[in-house]
Amino acid sequence: MRVEFLGTGTSYGIPMVGCGCPVCRSRDPRDKRFRPSVLFTGAGKAVLLDTPQDLRLACLRSGIRRVDAVLMSHEHADHVFGFDDLRAFSNRMEEPLPVYASSALCAALRRTFPYLGRPPVPGTSLARLKLHETDGRREIFPGVAATPLPVEHGRSAMTGWRVDCGGASAAVVSDCKRIPPETMEKIRGVDLLVLDGLREEPHPTHFSFSEALDAAEEAQPKRLLLTHLCHATSHRDACAVVARRGLPFPASVAFDRLAVTLPES
Repeated sequence: MRVEFLGTGTSYGIPMVGCGCPVCRSRDPRDKRFRPSVLFTGAGKAVLLDTPQDLRLACLRSGIRRVDAVLMSHEHADHVFGFDDLRAFSNRMEEPLPVYASSALCAALRRTFPYLGRPPVPGTSLARLKLHETDGRREIFPGVAATPLPVEHGRSAMTGWRVDCGGASAAVVSDCKRIPPETMEKIRGVDLLVLDGLREEPHPTHFSFSEALDAAEEAQPKRLLLTHLCHATSHRDACAVVARRGLPFPASVAFDRLAVTLPES
């Protein structure tokens, strides 16, 4: 299974409009961060996690030509406001593009995008999507399973996702302040764990670096990557923070267009 990071930044994106901080002015390409999204590829299928405002640009940048299913985490703008760009994929498909989300998020998507389930005006196009309310592990394609991972993210309901394909497992939790015990059990020992790591300083709704590393130490994945970095820390400095922790498994920081291939058994 291949896991590609289409975006690893926060809701502002990096560089942030109007900001002249060192990270926003950085020439390191790893400090240029679209809003968060991930593409899982395996068993001949491409599964997208989240549809941020930068989705169109991210797909063009990475040469993505197809998406077979979509997993959605929560209703914040930096995760859903590129939803309509799914038209480029769904309108070339014979069947509606399946979208998996919690029942609450499905209701929010129907409010935000009221055309869902409504035929387009003749001569126009709408995204042809089918929402699937999902509260447990589901085989979305033969050999590809998706498991929702409920976590706490301030006042918002947030769902990370675990994807299993060909014996490989990856869990992505991009916005998180606390992982409940029942969710921790679902991510324990995964091949790749991706966690929210906003910055070094504490934040009311996101993991700081130390909080993310504490959670990862409990989960004991085979590999850890942090994502959802704000402009308070450069990629280089964030990697140094992770390295100083000395975790008993490989750990680093994701960046846009990073692709990780997990061996299948």
